[in-house]
Amino acid sequence: MTILDLRLRTQRGAFELVVDERLPATGIIAVSGPSGAGKTLLLRAIAGLEPCHGGRVAYGDDIWQDTQACLPPHRRNVGMVFQEARLFEHLPVEANLRYGLRRTPLRERRLNWDEIVATLDLAPLLRHAPARLSGGERQRVALGRALLAGPRLLLLDEPLSALDRSRKEPLLTFLAGLPSRYGMPLIYVSHQVEELIQLGDHLVLLEDGRVSGHGPLGAMLRRLDLSLARREDAGAMVMAVIDSHDEPYHLTRLRVADQHLTVSRVARPVGTPLRLQIHARDVSLTLEPPTATTILNVLPCHITELAASDNPAQVLVGLESNGGALLARVTRKSCDQLRLRSGLAVYAQIKSVALTL
Repeated sequence: MTILDLRLRTQRGAFELVVDERLPATGIIAVSGPSGAGKTLLLRAIAGLEPCHGGRVAYGDDIWQDTQACLPPHRRNVGMVFQEARLFEHLPVEANLRYGLRRTPLRERRLNWDEIVATLDLAPLLRHAPARLSGGERQRVALGRALLAGPRLLLLDEPLSALDRSRKEPLLTFLAGLPSRYGMPLIYVSHQVEELIQLGDHLVLLEDGRVSGHGPLGAMLRRLDLSLARREDAGAMVMAVIDSHDEPYHLTRLRVADQHLTVSRVARPVGTPLRLQIHARDVSLTLEPPTATTILNVLPCHITELAASDNPAQVLVGLESNGGALLARVTRKSCDQLRLRSGLAVYAQIKSVALTL
């Protein structure tokens, strides 16, 4: 496995970023954390865009930075897409895209021009000047330019933040396939848990310029000691496969290990693997199997741990079922009334209409 070895100490004004981690440079590394945590600074340091002050950045056997030398960005062959597109304003879209393509020798080109233009829906924009583009269009052009340069490592700093959901979904699917299809690992910065779940294999959580935790995405999302669990959109990731469709009711049945969940109709064929997000706020608990209820999804679980929430009225509950780990957020009053405790067997109730893919 290729390793990204980071031993960095970077200063910007009063803010200091300190990272000493070895990360798997395969698949997609998701980076998240609050605003001002140092996410963009970390990507800039990896790309060689920040002044070097010792430390070490190594990608596999290639040393990009140490106490002896510091390779400039163009010698690292890293692509980066910023939150703002940073296009060449004097060039039309096609010339912006071909700039990335020209930088790459023919033998090193991994992505096809026609595929990138089609996937990012850039054909209608090729003759346009950047000044005529919307924010979302500019981001799509910037992403295309970076991809056509065929980087060994692609760094994405919230590249889809300017896109609406209809534009974002196909691009997330496309990005998710880049590592396996082209051997191009990604580091993807996002505030959106939905994006992290759809893309991430490994998650790095930054807070105040320090790594507060990193590991496989699913394990990180269910850790109650991390700030992610205290966010309003906190939840667990469940790996599922489409089992069947209930056409009369416009529902889809998912297989999760040896259990099943029902969600609103998913327009994908039976057998398609999915990553399912289950928000902690949408999980309620009961001590007995519910009867005569509108809730279609009831999973037998046991409690693995409880933790205080930032809200004094609430408690976070870690759960384990045959289908995987879940999180629930319940009131402290309910917790006391039901005498919830680690090891207790409970039933998790999840509304079908609340489940998101």
